Amino acid sequence: MSDTKNPFEAMMAQAQEMARAFNPALESFSPKGFEKLWPTMPKEMMEMSFGRGLNRDGLDAKTRLLLTLAGLTMLGAQSDTQIRMTVRHARAAGASSDEIAETIAQMAVFAGIPSMTRAMEFAREVLDEETEGEDKS
Repeated sequence: MSDTKNPFEAMMAQAQEMARAFNPALESFSPKGFEKLWPTMPKEMMEMSFGRGLNRDGLDAKTRLLLTLAGLTMLGAQSDTQIRMTVRHARAAGASSDEIAETIAQMAVFAGIPSMTRAMEFAREVLDEETEGEDKS
């Protein structure tokens, strides 16, 4: 490459320019804002992704979501939006707060305590939102 500009920065600038061309509001895109707009996937999309489409006798949605949460924790809890959304989906699929906490805690052995702690923080945000919602009811 003859361009001395960082190729990653150039790619990001191009992606941001393209996003602005699609929708000027995306100039200040925030994953947290998106998460508030769409806190969980529609049920049909969940069934397609986590349902029993491939193996009718396979894992149920709750188990699949707890496994997904474990995998996201293993990634170093770098996906805060995905972790919060997965916790919401797991709760909707019947997972208890204890099951969610235990799933994340189990990953400390494999991903390390910092990753587990960060994922716990994200999960607690969701569980605290639920508690606040119940208090307002």
